[in-house]
Amino acid sequence: MNIEIKKSVKPVNYFDAIDFMEQRLQKIFDNNEQELIWTLEHKEIYTAGTSYNKNEIIDKSIKITETNRGGKITYHGPGQLICYFVIDLRKKKDIRKFITCIEKTIIETLRNFDLETFSDKDNIGIWYKENEAINKVAAIGIKVKKWIAYHGFAININNDLDKYKKIIPCGIKDRGVTNLISIKNIDYSKLENLLIENFISNLKI
Repeated sequence: MNIEIKKSVKPVNYFDAIDFMEQRLQKIFDNNEQELIWTLEHKEIYTAGTSYNKNEIIDKSIKITETNRGGKITYHGPGQLICYFVIDLRKKKDIRKFITCIEKTIIETLRNFDLETFSDKDNIGIWYKENEAINKVAAIGIKVKKWIAYHGFAININNDLDKYKKIIPCGIKDRGVTNLISIKNIDYSKLENLLIENFISNLKI
């Protein structure tokens, strides 16, 4: 596979990121550019996918940015590792398999830190169970256009969890949101590279 790996150190503007991915998508469709895996962080922003409901906004004073990705409302901000991608699915044409690849990548990566997480066919994302509480630790939202997948997923590392109190995250009322530091307060500096390695490996399967 011929995939460009892009890592942004400084926070990237959300709209600039979407514009960049959409331009790359067209170039890939025209066979003029590599596929892309891009890790980054956003400044604070609430984004709403194509299936969100306004009733999922608890604090009506917050600004919601509507997007063309799938899913509902979520929050992005400092302390969250975002992995965007532009991946060509024209040969495989299997969206479910691609989502499973993403889920497997996150689960395997977190297992390197002795964290056991899981996916849920009824509630997209990656979850962590502690006692009786089930909380989301990673959100997934993708769009497929011309059989090329883009947007991505976000892993909560040490972000501000209070921001999620202003919305019903991903439209799921009976589960919460957590981050890695809250689960296990250790060094996660190697997570980004491990995530990229696992993603590339799983894409080859």
